[in-house]
Amino acid sequence: MNTGCVIFDMDGLLIDSEPLWEQAGNAVLAGYGVTLTGEEYTSSVGLRTKEWIELWFEQYQIKAPVQEGIEAVETLATQYIVEKGSLMPGVAHTLSLLEEAGYTIGLASSSPMRLITAAVEQFKISQYFKVKSSAEHLEFGKPHPQVYINCAKELGFQPHHCLAFEDSFNGMIAAKAARMKCIVVPAALFHSQVRWQAADAQLKSLEEVTADLIKSMF
Repeated sequence: MNTGCVIFDMDGLLIDSEPLWEQAGNAVLAGYGVTLTGEEYTSSVGLRTKEWIELWFEQYQIKAPVQEGIEAVETLATQYIVEKGSLMPGVAHTLSLLEEAGYTIGLASSSPMRLITAAVEQFKISQYFKVKSSAEHLEFGKPHPQVYINCAKELGFQPHHCLAFEDSFNGMIAAKAARMKCIVVPAALFHSQVRWQAADAQLKSLEEVTADLIKSMF
């Protein structure tokens, strides 16, 4: 039995949901007369909905209740993900490999818990995760490390005995700030960016995960 702990982000890593979050966010902002550039959206990937809405409401001086925007984005994103989402390549392979090797597996996401629950049940991967943690009600979300620290604690591990998988820059910073090893699987468009060198390993897809790679992180 392995004594290591592996914690996954969800959106964009396990589930191909980032384009759907983008669609939901853009649809809501369009209702306020705002259109984000691709660069603007990318800069905010990994933030909680609250911080995402606050950022763009302030940037574009949208005079509307923040909670109104949060609820609209999360409702639309949940609908899109359940109806149109799919698992990322290599998810089943990676989760099965870790389970068979005896690693403890957790999930630490910026998404609200109702969306996490709906997504992992929809794609039939809920059983792999001993703990599912959300940054929804924390004082700070990613890139703050609290959601990773909380997940490790609930799993019974010290953060420095954990490995995190992430796809976003904000998520990678959160994992490293928690003193975890981090493997990043960024979107293909961003693979060549130098900033990923802060991670302990970079993959093109979860299909590249091997038992030896995981073992090398502990």
